[in-house]
Amino acid sequence: MFTRFFFALRQAGVPVSLQEYLTLMEAMKRGLAEHSVEDFYYLSRSCLVKDERNLDRFDRVFGQVFKGIAGDAAEGGEVAVVDLPEEWLRKLAERFLSEEEKAQVQALGGWRALMETLAKRLAEQKGRHQGGSKWIGTAGTSPFGAYGYNPEGVRIGQDGSRHRRAVKVWDKREFRNLDDTVELGTRNIKVALRRLRRFARQGAARELDLPGTIRATAENAGWLDLKLVPERHNAVKVLLFLDIGGSMDDHVRLCEELFSAVRSEFKHLEHYYFHNCVYESVWRDNRRRHGERIATWDVLHTYPADYKLVFVGDAAMSPYEITYAGGSVEHWNEEPGQLWLERLLTTYPKAVWLNPVPQQHWGYTESTRILQRLMGNRMYPLTLEGLDTATRELMR
Repeated sequence: MFTRFFFALRQAGVPVSLQEYLTLMEAMKRGLAEHSVEDFYYLSRSCLVKDERNLDRFDRVFGQVFKGIAGDAAEGGEVAVVDLPEEWLRKLAERFLSEEEKAQVQALGGWRALMETLAKRLAEQKGRHQGGSKWIGTAGTSPFGAYGYNPEGVRIGQDGSRHRRAVKVWDKREFRNLDDTVELGTRNIKVALRRLRRFARQGAARELDLPGTIRATAENAGWLDLKLVPERHNAVKVLLFLDIGGSMDDHVRLCEELFSAVRSEFKHLEHYYFHNCVYESVWRDNRRRHGERIATWDVLHTYPADYKLVFVGDAAMSPYEITYAGGSVEHWNEEPGQLWLERLLTTYPKAVWLNPVPQQHWGYTESTRILQRLMGNRMYPLTLEGLDTATRELMR
């Protein structure tokens, strides 16, 4: 099994050497991991991964090789902690409803009604509940709970989205950083991004200036007079905001290819992550997103208006997340996402939104229509043609 793990890491592009593998075997022989899968996960990661950019690929290979054994440790995640009793949050049954049954389940009638009803349920309910359509529980049609179905509800204690209908989620959610080393399929993206170039010579003089050297040598009666100039760099500055997690999990590969291409094309690049809509804070590292957030005001006050602003996201969410205070699916936002988006667009007028969802499907999602309007119709599909049009817009 350990040999298969070693070769699977190599095949996935993690640069693991034989010496590092032998170090891991020596550590196992000395009993450093004992009989804990979680301890083995951290031990093997410390022995075999030299660069944090490979952590995501290591986690995926670990989960594949030790599937069915590793559990939460294979993903490097943590057990979700919530305020409700743990036994309420266990998955007791998967209830599959027909389309006709789903159509019969009625939404409560809007954001305010949903939150008021939840507060009332919490005050009235005294015990655990399974199934049904009213109380907070599991495997039912109630708007509150886990592993059931409701067209508009609050998800509590469920490990990931199933129907993508929740308007709020009471869970600690862990997302992974996009891998900026992915090169497969990025060549055409790089070609499309070349319109977003404006070269300038900046920094120390390190590059030979051949015409200047010839001219200076001739003027110096043939004595060699070397002239150096700074290297040419793309002077365009990019501020990249990446939607991560939830429905964006379907587009990770495409977004990684874009991220890799952008990282190689632009010297002046700053990137931040958000989920669904931008609010009062963003983050750079998804592993530390709960403890190391950056205030959006700080972003607005740090980077000047000559930065090109690029959002990448599928724009698929509850409309409440854009238009209402408290509408965020993960936390209580004091101001609606729409307000923060308008502040960003006011500061950075050169802005576009890249959407990985095919353009013909945008009209089916109300939130996409709202964001398209807020962006002044500067939303483009994440295709080569869409990238070409977006870069033309940014360079106008």
